[in-house]
Amino acid sequence: MESVEQINCLKVKISNVSIEQLPDILYTLLEQGGSNHIVLLSLWDLLRARKNNEYRTYVQNAALVIPISKSIVGGIRFLTGKTVHRIMPFEFFIKTLTALEERGKSVYLLGSRLKSLKQAERNLRHTFPRLRIVGRCTGDFKRTEENTILTAIRKAGPSLLLVAKGVSGDERWLARNKGNFGPGIQIWCSDLFDVFAERKKRPGKKTFERGLEWIGYTIQNPLRIFRIFPYLYYKILLLYYKLFRRG
Repeated sequence: MESVEQINCLKVKISNVSIEQLPDILYTLLEQGGSNHIVLLSLWDLLRARKNNEYRTYVQNAALVIPISKSIVGGIRFLTGKTVHRIMPFEFFIKTLTALEERGKSVYLLGSRLKSLKQAERNLRHTFPRLRIVGRCTGDFKRTEENTILTAIRKAGPSLLLVAKGVSGDERWLARNKGNFGPGIQIWCSDLFDVFAERKKRPGKKTFERGLEWIGYTIQNPLRIFRIFPYLYYKILLLYYKLFRRG
């Protein structure tokens, strides 16, 4: 896509996309008729992409890699002087689903547990009445059922496949089945279904803009405090690349 600037941050691709550009980019991807995935990249994902070959390939082959961590935006500015757009995940999904609804497109929901999935589906139908939900499946399916589920997804032919927590392998499941989905867009949406089911709270917009969403996540899981060490490692990497390398 010519309109999207791709930036290299510590050898990981980052797409410079504004929330206003998103609908047209989505329409273009769908019109091209191929299978494309989009990645919402946190700082921890960026570091994981540097050391995990499978995940790095998944990120590098994505149609869009949208930064959601303020640290990534700051790192790119430090390395290149460029300012890239950072998009709040919930805002990204609302914009995406709105854009698809406006064109009468469809979505398939995969992941989470049955109670959350059903409630999320009901709320999605209420919020986006013209968005066609062409299928859903919980994430706790057995390995022997995988081919049946992939066949169901291909037959449904969704414009967008949303895959959430509960699916074995998380994003790796998407990466490993890239060639089995058929035309459309695939996105790993983490705990989005739980948010739509009103079973989990999302960070507020002001909290996100200040880069303080990690506080709420740390309160929910105190072990996240140890992420200070990979964060410091990231800062050291930035300084090393600034002084001795490019990219």
